[in-house]
Amino acid sequence: MILSDAHEAPAEHLARLGRLGVTHLSGTPSHWRRALMNPAIAAIAPAYVRLSGEVADQAVLDSLKTQFPGSAVGHAYASTEAGVGFEVNDGLEGFPTALIEAAGGAVEMRIVDGALQLRSTRAASRYLNADAPTLVASDGFVDSGDMVERRGDRYHFVGRRGGIINVGGLKVHPEEVEAVINRHPAVRMSLVKGRRNPITGAIVVAEVVLHDTPGSPDAAPSEAELRESILAACRAALAPFKAPASVRFVPSLAVTAGGKLERPHA
Repeated sequence: MILSDAHEAPAEHLARLGRLGVTHLSGTPSHWRRALMNPAIAAIAPAYVRLSGEVADQAVLDSLKTQFPGSAVGHAYASTEAGVGFEVNDGLEGFPTALIEAAGGAVEMRIVDGALQLRSTRAASRYLNADAPTLVASDGFVDSGDMVERRGDRYHFVGRRGGIINVGGLKVHPEEVEAVINRHPAVRMSLVKGRRNPITGAIVVAEVVLHDTPGSPDAAPSEAELRESILAACRAALAPFKAPASVRFVPSLAVTAGGKLERPHA
């Protein structure tokens, strides 16, 4: 087992993994997006790549499959309170509805008011402190707070209950908008958040990290052209109130010590 070090540069870490011949590698989607931005990723050729800890959208799954064509790419769902729920190894974002419809397994799941709930022998029993909220319902299910939406025969994660942006009384999940932005061929990763607005209460804004553009800079589209292209993609795929009011290009996005995208406090 090879562990990282908080002070080790990403390029050095990737090179070390390559030297040691790592075959199975796990990280959050944010970890993987940062790794994909680093040329040193060519040093590794794992047999199995796993994502967990955040929503794995189709863009990052496809990018990893392109980078590692001979590797199996999977993503897992787990919560601190309920333990591991499931893993998906078909290369697609979200998870099959059959996982919800199955009964009697080691982990049972259900959807209540759009939120995923789990019942498992691996779940924690309670939160600490006398005034802590109830963790496990009377029927043994733990509310994860992760919101999902059914699309055909698959459920897709759309965000956290507590991370909703309220735009004039309409709810926007940042992760849903990020998934659309991340599908743009020029985008490596993005962060969507709310910004105060005197009329609607909040508006949706996005910070975007672009891919490095190969070739001559003169041949590359301008930032204004890229911004409009990203906004057009959002308008085509999302309801008008969900589309960002602005897009700002940034060199990088902050990640927490746990490898998750650092989001503003609700």
